[in-house]
Amino acid sequence: MLGDDESWKAMVCFCETVMSQKEADERLWLTFGASLAFLIIGLVRGYSASSIPSIESLDPDIIQHSEQKSWIGAIPPLGAFLGSMCSGPLMQRAGRKRTLQLTAPLWCASWLILGFAPNFSLILLGRILSGVCVGFALAPVQVYVSECCDPEIRGRLGSLPTLSMSLGILISYVAGNWLSWRYLAFLSALFCVALFFVLLPLPESPVWLKSRGLDDTYAIKWLHLSQHAVATVKEDNEENNGKSEEPKSLFTREVFFSSAVIKPLIVGFALLFFQQFSGIDSVIFFTVEIFQEAGSSLNAMAATIIVGAVQLFSNGVSTVLVDRSGRRPLLLLSAVTMCASMLSMGCAFFFKFEHNSYLGYLPIASLVVFMLGFSLGFGGLPFLLLGELFPTHYRSQLSAMASAVNLLSMFTVIKSYHALERVLTSAGTFWMYSAFCAVAFFFVLFMVPETKGKSLAEIEQQFRGKKNKNDINLQSVQTKF
Repeated sequence: MLGDDESWKAMVCFCETVMSQKEADERLWLTFGASLAFLIIGLVRGYSASSIPSIESLDPDIIQHSEQKSWIGAIPPLGAFLGSMCSGPLMQRAGRKRTLQLTAPLWCASWLILGFAPNFSLILLGRILSGVCVGFALAPVQVYVSECCDPEIRGRLGSLPTLSMSLGILISYVAGNWLSWRYLAFLSALFCVALFFVLLPLPESPVWLKSRGLDDTYAIKWLHLSQHAVATVKEDNEENNGKSEEPKSLFTREVFFSSAVIKPLIVGFALLFFQQFSGIDSVIFFTVEIFQEAGSSLNAMAATIIVGAVQLFSNGVSTVLVDRSGRRPLLLLSAVTMCASMLSMGCAFFFKFEHNSYLGYLPIASLVVFMLGFSLGFGGLPFLLLGELFPTHYRSQLSAMASAVNLLSMFTVIKSYHALERVLTSAGTFWMYSAFCAVAFFFVLFMVPETKGKSLAEIEQQFRGKKNKNDINLQSVQTKF
């Protein structure tokens, strides 16, 4: 009998392991499917670095002066700003998954316009349209993934979209070394087709379904979510009336300035602002110039591939660590590393070290350290926090607004780099970025809460700063893990 008991326990243990693996596989499938959108965002970001030299070489009549090159690189964030303002209402009405599916054909069309463009005007049209699609996808992906994961693994799975974006940048750099700018656009269009079909079998977010009064049973069952993951915070009107009512508009004084909205909004806006004003897109866009200043023997394409590979590696490390160390430690370490590397880069330009000296390679070393530090924390965690910090009823609108701030900041940083360089010099510009990173460190230290292992409802309750009598007892709900 003892042997039989042991056999039975072994069988039960095996079945639980198989079921856990099956559940994990399904959540991974959803995350990878949604992350395809971030991979395409990476293709959009990396396209100009690879395509501009190709256009100048194969179709020199298209680009007449350097200002046109600047606009090819900088206009997608403007389009993305417009798209992000529309994505909030769209994903609130249509859902997270359907918003991404609707974006895929439009994204494909933007790449086809680029691939067949006979002149600069159509290239610009394709780039701004691809940027609009970036805005459509940026917030829904992170919200979708965060709402479809248990708290214990939300950090790891929620970091995969940013890892995919780094992979997209690297794919664009590597493929651009072999393909002409037209064929690079056609290759990117194939990923948009894949995005549409990969999303077809996936369920909608159970949080969104519940907020719209729809049945979320199938989605919860498909995702194998625990009650801990799908618990929600009751509103005051639900407590008083005993029933759910339509939530008030976000843009009323009572709602917008409530602690549940304004506190996470300030945190989200600030993190995405600091992400861009660390100087990241100036570094990515002007990598070639920095390598030239360092007197490196590497050619421009090798330099961009190194940057892309370092960013991908660092995001991979962040993905592994985010649910072990938490969000705050990684953000703090990221801010310190970026601050020090921007400071050293400014020193390199200020003192103008000789190229034949070891110190002549200080800009390259600073750039690599900066990319490591950025990707470890500020590269992906602000996007992860978009899906964690905002209250359920207003998550769509607030995430879209935060994405708009991020994209407008990105455009400002890219377009202002050379102007700042003329006014502050290169050294002064990098020291300014270093100062922003220092401010970011103290902001995280005093303002950003730790969300590791907490359900979305627990995070929302923390910002409310009080316990409601009829709230679900979040601490007593057991997880699946």
